[in-house]
Amino acid sequence: MGGRACKFWTVFVCAIVLVPARSSAEAGFDTEHIFGFMIGTDIGNVGEREFQTQTTGRFGKGGGAYRALEHEVEIEVVPLPNFRVEVGGTASLHHITGVPDIDDRRQFNFQGISLDLRYRLLDRERAPFGFTIAAELHGDRIDETSGAKGRMYGTEFTLAFDRELIPNFAIGALNLIYQPEWARFEIGGASEKSSTIGAAFAGLVRVRPNVLLGGEMRYFRQYEGIGLSEFSGQALFVGPTAYFQLSERSRLTASWSMQAWGRPAGSGGNLDLVNFERHQARLVFGVNF
Repeated sequence: MGGRACKFWTVFVCAIVLVPARSSAEAGFDTEHIFGFMIGTDIGNVGEREFQTQTTGRFGKGGGAYRALEHEVEIEVVPLPNFRVEVGGTASLHHITGVPDIDDRRQFNFQGISLDLRYRLLDRERAPFGFTIAAELHGDRIDETSGAKGRMYGTEFTLAFDRELIPNFAIGALNLIYQPEWARFEIGGASEKSSTIGAAFAGLVRVRPNVLLGGEMRYFRQYEGIGLSEFSGQALFVGPTAYFQLSERSRLTASWSMQAWGRPAGSGGNLDLVNFERHQARLVFGVNF
């Protein structure tokens, strides 16, 4: 996996050189889409519409071979000032062999639908920092980790903050996350409830007028039950992020994260490959229309 990641980022470094620079950069940042696994506080202008595809890969568990891909197609609209609505549908691909406590499977399925609502409370151009609250609700028929069929419901609540550290050159962001999840599996009728809390930090710098480079660091703690009742494990992910403004209307964001440290409950290991993956990658393409 390390060799693949190296090749992946070599391609993007070459792309920085090949993408033509614009004559002048826009003042400041639009943080709505520049991060990979995180969100910014910008919402867009009233009447804006965007089409977006987001592909997320998760690789590596405690043993065997584990690959899970999710491809989401989304439509975003801004009907009111500081308020954004996004609806999406997701298809998933699982290739799992010999992973402890997960059944072997190789399948491609329609996974589920989602609704993402965001409201900006503070605009960083008029306040010391930007502040947006977000709630993403999803209903799935395929478990994103195991690929098992059932009924899964969840919500991701996010408090997003960002601030321009150096005008038109460096931007920093913070996300605080709470994710309650409910699941009832088709085979056996077993039901599960879990919750995850986390904090994520990101920094990006403008290396060319239409190219941003930086990194993200995300820390998560997972619990059984939606009320953070019994600790299950924790993990720290670290990795680079690149953003390309391809044209006036299109953009591309690429991000990769590796679990740098983790520990499942009751274990002295250095990684938590029970509740989390070893590697995560994301590629997002969007266009205004």
